[in-house]
Amino acid sequence: MSIEKINQAKAEIAATSAYKTITAFFDADSFCEIDAFAKSGEGFAEVVAGFGTVEGMPVYAFAQNSDICGGAMSKAQAAKLKKLYGLALKTGAPVVGFYDSVGGRLNQGTELLAGCGDVLNAAASLSGVVPQISVVLGTCLGTNALNAASADIVIMSKDAQLSLSVTGKHSDAAYNAENGIASIVCDDADKAIKAAKELILYLPSNNLTMAPQSFEEAPAEDGCGCVVSRTVDGNSIVKLFNDYGKEANVRFARLGGQVVGIVVTKGKELGCKSANKVAKFVRFCDAFNIPLVSLVDVPGFLPGTGQEYNGVILHGAKLLYAYGEATVPKVTITLRKSYGGSHIVMSCKQLRGDMNYAWPTAEIAVMGGAGAVEVLYAREAKEQENPAAFLAEKEAEYTKLFANPYNAAKYGYIDDVIEPRNTRFRIIRALQQLQTKKLTNPAKKHGNIPL
Repeated sequence: MSIEKINQAKAEIAATSAYKTITAFFDADSFCEIDAFAKSGEGFAEVVAGFGTVEGMPVYAFAQNSDICGGAMSKAQAAKLKKLYGLALKTGAPVVGFYDSVGGRLNQGTELLAGCGDVLNAAASLSGVVPQISVVLGTCLGTNALNAASADIVIMSKDAQLSLSVTGKHSDAAYNAENGIASIVCDDADKAIKAAKELILYLPSNNLTMAPQSFEEAPAEDGCGCVVSRTVDGNSIVKLFNDYGKEANVRFARLGGQVVGIVVTKGKELGCKSANKVAKFVRFCDAFNIPLVSLVDVPGFLPGTGQEYNGVILHGAKLLYAYGEATVPKVTITLRKSYGGSHIVMSCKQLRGDMNYAWPTAEIAVMGGAGAVEVLYAREAKEQENPAAFLAEKEAEYTKLFANPYNAAKYGYIDDVIEPRNTRFRIIRALQQLQTKKLTNPAKKHGNIPL
């Protein structure tokens, strides 16, 4: 091929939407393409792939090229992606995929299936080794959707589609966000690309390194009275899974310049979705050495036949497993209620919580006072002239004796009862002390998490 034809081919690729997407993601003039001349049939492969830097951090990325056969997956595209994943594994750098594809080249038959299998296997091999981010900018259907959804974090633009069904049913961003597939939904493609760039700055390059450190900033006064915004560094919060499992929130943030994973329960019973969301987030943080800070206010698990049919016991066990298995620094603050099984699963001292604090307003007990006295004094109440007054009196006694942080602190289950205004200071001090923490789990092939 002559120099003129090479330059012409490069110009054709550079004019495509995929190339513009990937260069917008990387630092200026840092993108280096791989397999630029790979062919798929008579044209170029339907994906642009390569490496570059984001704020100086090495990253691998690919962008499906909808300008070439709709970005359809082919054996040539699969070969490029497999090579990219292999390089990321060898060098220990994150992978970001930009998805915009109508599906696959069906005329390639089982060769296409084999190529898809290679890509999915390569992505699975990277799981827990380097962070993987999917950014769905357009259509992503069929087997492509499996690869996109298997990433650690999925970002979607509002008008994008993500679905296993090639008909596109139940594929919009809102549906995927409500069902825990999309972690972040952005208004348009440009904002989705920007969100991916910002997220890279909160993640380590791989499982053997730490997330980038930043300068400490004072908490931002956002006026909402949110305990998270009053505690973490200003303008450092990244919200994930906001529309899924709304009884709990998960966030990335910085405390004293250090990246942490924040779990906040909001005073409501945990349901299937919220338990699943928190478990997934905890396992991701543990895989990539991100310390966990849990702010607890949870009276129990959500009751009802609907929750039972959806396996709330299984999802609760999943959350228990995730916190128990995690070996990263774990700091827990009990703000208000922490009852029964939900107390245990939320990083209590017995699940190897490193530092467990409580506010004076905390209530740590087997169950709430009203429920407890109904169990303990139901028979006696029936014998009273005024059962309601009798139960109210017993409830007050139970609350005074048990529904407070001091009873748990007496046995060492709470390390200290702290003033709310000292929360940020005490968490930062604890994280500094825990920076050199060394803890390993028993030797095994892998655990059998309740799935």
